[in-house]
Amino acid sequence: MSAWRLLLTRPQAECEALAAELAEQGHYGSAMPMLLIEPHVVASLPLPPNLKRFTAVVVVSKPAAQLGVRFLNPAPTLASPAWFAVGAATAGVLEQAGLKPQFPPKGDDSEALWRLPAFEAAIGEPDARVLILRGEGGREWLAERLGDRGIAVEHLELYRRSAPDYPADAVAQRLQAERLNGTVVSSGQGLEHLYRVAGTAWPELAARPLFVPSERVAGLARSLGCRNPINCRGAGSVALMAALSTLSP
Repeated sequence: MSAWRLLLTRPQAECEALAAELAEQGHYGSAMPMLLIEPHVVASLPLPPNLKRFTAVVVVSKPAAQLGVRFLNPAPTLASPAWFAVGAATAGVLEQAGLKPQFPPKGDDSEALWRLPAFEAAIGEPDARVLILRGEGGREWLAERLGDRGIAVEHLELYRRSAPDYPADAVAQRLQAERLNGTVVSSGQGLEHLYRVAGTAWPELAARPLFVPSERVAGLARSLGCRNPINCRGAGSVALMAALSTLSP
């Protein structure tokens, strides 16, 4: 099979880890993060909520998990709420903190979590209340669905995402110098940042395979002119590798 040479747009640490995994499979990954994670300082956050008030805690990303366990310092008890993660990688961070999160076996998005029977049971309890750990403005879909069900939702926003500052021709130069033949994005916001940063190189990117984590992001990609968005059905490396194994550059 021919090797993929992929533009990676996740946050820096995730790009580096993914590039190493790609190399083990004979592929090449070029890290060009389109999301910068800026943790909120503790002084700017509200007081930690009383977790006993919630029937479920949902953690939507690895940064939310990493920052959340530091800020909340949750200790599993019989009175603990049920913990849920959007994806296996996020669940792994929580497990390292001694928690036992549940997560969708397939799919790393809010839609997959919504279909998880254990989550349905948790939000079906009387007077259900859900705490969502996220970045600023993240995962509105899930909060909206819960609101439609009349379920009380609170958010703890632990970080903000911002777009990096690249020179106007940075993407074009990277495509040419490293002979890249595909792109990986992990979120709609990362895709929107890539669209703005790419500038005149966007039509070239849009003509090549774009690996995305969900149909929602695939739809956004199409609206931006992408001809070949590939839904990996998950944001993790396992989902990406499975998609790569069925396609040739």
